[in-house]
Amino acid sequence: MNLHDKEKQFLLQTYKRLPIEIDHADGVYIYDKEGRRYLDFLGGIAVNALGYNNSRVKSAIMAQVDRYMHMSNMFYMDAQIDLAEMLCNLSGYSKVFLTNSGTEAIEGAIKVARKWGSKEKKAKLFALSNSFHGRTFGALSLTDRPKYRQGFEPFLPNVDHIAFNSVDELRKKIDGSTTAVFIEFVQGEGGVNLVTEEFVRELFSLKRKHKFLVVADEIQTGIYRTGKLFSFEHYGVHPDLVTVAKPIGGGLPLGGILVDSSLEQVLEYGTHGTTFGGNPVSCAAGLATLKELTEKHIDQHVTEMGNYFRQRLVEFKSRHENLVSEVRGFGLMVGVEFRTECGEIVSRLMNNGILANCTNGNVVRLLPPLIIEREHIDIFVEVLEKAVQSTITDSQMKERSLQN
Repeated sequence: MNLHDKEKQFLLQTYKRLPIEIDHADGVYIYDKEGRRYLDFLGGIAVNALGYNNSRVKSAIMAQVDRYMHMSNMFYMDAQIDLAEMLCNLSGYSKVFLTNSGTEAIEGAIKVARKWGSKEKKAKLFALSNSFHGRTFGALSLTDRPKYRQGFEPFLPNVDHIAFNSVDELRKKIDGSTTAVFIEFVQGEGGVNLVTEEFVRELFSLKRKHKFLVVADEIQTGIYRTGKLFSFEHYGVHPDLVTVAKPIGGGLPLGGILVDSSLEQVLEYGTHGTTFGGNPVSCAAGLATLKELTEKHIDQHVTEMGNYFRQRLVEFKSRHENLVSEVRGFGLMVGVEFRTECGEIVSRLMNNGILANCTNGNVVRLLPPLIIEREHIDIFVEVLEKAVQSTITDSQMKERSLQN
């Protein structure tokens, strides 16, 4: 039985998998079992910040495995505490709660917000339209993506959504009953949409007036993906809580909730917990990842490569104004919005050795490892050009066939 049939027999069919059987990966490349090489501009959906097979991360994992793999949070574990120290020192936040994943970080942030608001009998939570915060029930209540929500109703009470970048709706909906607003400063799954500076200014102005929390979802955008530690730094603001995950585990499952000093005491002994959250092997990998990224000044590299990438893509757009409507993003989180569905473009990229994905129907989302160089960007743009040209040619041939 081949791998495709075996997967279909034994796993719930919840994923639309790419027709590639992975053999190994190294650097910014993935190799299939037939020896074909793919340049990765998907990056494990923003997880593989250092690409694949990083020696420092591998050594940290093996060293921790030799010591112990799991001990439970009843014990003091140096890898966990050292990672927490580095996260707090880098971010300026006071403390962190470690989780297994991003969606669990969101769940924990919901609990912090509700517990904090309970003293004032405030319970209303808001997120933005077109948002994605995860698939567990609290996170899904915040997520405003119909394709993920349908059939799972009813959701958590006292949760509502504000139209993305609508300052008017923000003013109308926020009041003294608001406990927290959850916000992706750059929407990933929603199509790499950037929140406007006007919206952010008004949000924090209302926060000062009505005394609510702002929770920054940095699960996909955090840890230098946008050229800064967190995407909200592009706006010069300081949210009360920050949820992180994806790259902080160096490829292993890990997430966290960073809290400001004013929220340190909200969760007390016994009010929240996790069996596997802050697993020592994941934390060892995460600590090695953060050290590697900071010591290599990856923020500068990401900014430089991101500027070059967007420049090349804007040039590409100028050649295809009838097909491409916008190029947007920060750092190495880039979206190319097409005027039609982009699934065919992504398939053609894959057939030519480039991995990317299509999100929100018509946006090619690009999340390469943060270690990519100009040569990799040039290869991508060259292959994208070929993919678009072949799509145009096929479309023209179909039109002629129909006319005949």
